[in-house]
Formats: sequence, structure tokens, C-alpha cells
Amino acid sequence: MEMTNELLAGIRESMAHAKKSAFYTGFFKGINPEDIKSRGDFEKLPFTGKEELREAYPLGLLAAGEEQVVRIHSSSGTTGTPVIIPYTRKDVEDWALMFKRCYETAGVTPLDRVHITPGYGLWTAGIGFQLGAELLGAMTIPMGPGNTDKQIKMMEDLGSTVLCATSSYALLLAEEIEKRKLRDRIRLRKSLIGSERWGEKMRKRIAAELGVELYDIYGLTEIYGPGIGISCPHACGMHLWTDYLYYEIINPHTGAQVGPGEIGELVITTLCKEGAPLIRYRTRDLTREISGDCPCGSPFPRIDTLIGRSDDMVKVKGAMIYPGKIDEFLAGVPDVSSEYQIQIDHLNGRDILNLLFETPLNGAEERKNLEKIVEEAFKERIGITPKPKAVGMGELPRSEKKSTRIFDNRY
Repeated sequence: MEMTNELLAGIRESMAHAKKSAFYTGFFKGINPEDIKSRGDFEKLPFTGKEELREAYPLGLLAAGEEQVVRIHSSSGTTGTPVIIPYTRKDVEDWALMFKRCYETAGVTPLDRVHITPGYGLWTAGIGFQLGAELLGAMTIPMGPGNTDKQIKMMEDLGSTVLCATSSYALLLAEEIEKRKLRDRIRLRKSLIGSERWGEKMRKRIAAELGVELYDIYGLTEIYGPGIGISCPHACGMHLWTDYLYYEIINPHTGAQVGPGEIGELVITTLCKEGAPLIRYRTRDLTREISGDCPCGSPFPRIDTLIGRSDDMVKVKGAMIYPGKIDEFLAGVPDVSSEYQIQIDHLNGRDILNLLFETPLNGAEERKNLEKIVEEAFKERIGITPKPKAVGMGELPRSEKKSTRIFDNRY
């Protein structure tokens, strides 16, 4: 992303504000924001990551007066101390404006009925989808997660036209609607999918079974929440709202900037955040920058669909395994569904990769032949030989939140 003098001034201002927090007072000790006069100066600044932010628990990130804070959100904390993010009124308003822009980019109008299934509470997802829809003026149906029977009944009775969900739950709903033969009674026309990486095969299944246009929406709790970027009708990457943030793409191992179009880790600096501004925050999300103008005419730059996370990568027999690469591989194999699960074990001194995948094929001989095809193709594309196992459609677990697809049992 190009760094103009105006952008540099905005970064210096955000840094100065960040240093009002207890966390950045220590983290940037001896660093004067006014000394950041070039992109090179900026790229010498240390990165911040989730581990550093956890050390600021509970309110060490707060850079505004406590009387300005109107809301608290938090990361899940499932793998450690949660990260607490305070929001001022302006932060909430800015987030709603960005989310409204996401809906407009996806062609959602005030005449739509927006069905929201992500969770509410400390998690940012549900309330973010709601804020943007209400600001747009659309009818909002704040269902939250779970109770699939009630979800489908409300979709049918209220005539929901836009579904907001994780890809895992969108697939679960699509399968249930198909199973119950309710497709003709559901009025969905668009779906905004966020919170997790998903592959092209899964995308096609959801779109076909629900009869919707799909849009990737991007965000994370530390940077407002979902709504800081979205794909457009041309589905060629996600536009990021760079009037609110500056982004970099780095080599996750060296921290250096990657070349144009190369895959790397997304790093974000907030430009307008009051409650908890972040400087050079490592998202761990892997993507690449897409150059050139988008056919939709948007002036905002694009990043590609996420291929996974730098901390999701596992190494097996010297091969680097990313969930996104598995999605890409399976998309090219006929008769293999989007749903898979990898179990990695260490037996008798050797690493074993078990690959379970769904298929509509029912015959034992058909499945055996398909397993052989998958085994050979996996070895060629990924670099190691798996132990494939074909299972029936719907046999692998479905999730109302995010799906876990790789289980490393070696440690």
C-alpha cells in the first residue's frame, strides 16, 4: 500500500494517541512519533501481536479517558488470556459506517431483511452486523447462533433476504434447507460470510444450495471487528477501508515486506481508533495484495481471499500444510465435497496424516478408487502421502461457529 505524506501524518497522530495507553507508553518507550518521517522509519517500528496485547489485560490498551468508553469487546481467550478492546462512541460510530459501506458494496438495500446468526456479547460479530444493517436502514433480525429449527422458521416466516454467518454455519443451514425441501420457501438472495477462511468448493455449494450471491467480509476483534473490508460483486478480492486503516503484507518468518502479489501475513495499523489504537498489529491472516483497478470502480485497494493463518500452518515430513492449500487441492478433485478433516498422529517414530473427506459416492469400490486418486493427487500437490478415507455426505461434524479442520495429535 502506498504511503503518502498525508498518510504518514495520520500514522504519527495515531502513534501519539496510542502512547496515551499504559501498553504503548512502555512498548514505544524512547520512540517519538515525530521522528517517523518516511516509510522506512515506520517499518523499523516493532510489530505488536496477540501475545503482547494479552500482557495489557485488562485495560492496558485504553488510550482514551475512561468516561469516553461506551463498550468493551474481547477476543475469545480460548487459547490464553483474552484481549480486551475498549470502544469510544466514535469507534462504535466509525465501525457502523464501515459496516454500512460493506452492505452497500454487496448491494444490500433498506428494503432487505438481514438475518444475523453470528454470536453476540463480548464477541464483535453479531452486534457489528446489526449496527451496519440498522444504519443502512434495513430490517434487522438478530437471531444469534444456534437453534437451527428456529433459524429456518424465522427465515421462512419473516422472508429474510440476506444471511450473515460463518461459512460453517451457512453450509449447515444450506444442507438443512435442502434436506427439508424448503428452498422454494426461502427468499435469501445474498449472504455475507465472515470469521473463517473457506474454499472455493464450499463457496459453490453454499451459493448453489441457498441460491445466493456470496460476499467475503473481513475483520477481527482487535481492529473493530468484522466490517473493515468486503468483496464486491466481481468477487476478485476484498476491498479494505484504507481511510480507517493502513495495511502491510510481510513475510511471517522474517518480518520483511513481501513483493507485489506475493503471499504473506497481513499487518494493520489503525488511523482513527480512539479507545485502543494499534500500530503494526500482526493479524496472522495470510493473503496477498491485488494490484490494479477493480472492475467495480471502487477506489479502495484489494487483498485476496484469505488462504489461512500463519499460526495454522503445520509441518509434516518436511511439508508445510496450510488449510487454504487443502481447500485448493480438493476443489480440483471430482466427487469430493468441500468438507474434510485432517488428523496428524505420530506412531512408531513416523508422522501419519489421515485425510477424511466427504463424497456423494456410495459404492465401496467407487470410494476405494476415489481414495487412490486423492492419495496420488495429494502427494503430487502437497508433497507427502496421506492415508485417505472417504465418508458419506454429512458424516463429518458441522459447526454453528468456526470449523476446526486440522487436528495435530503429535504433541
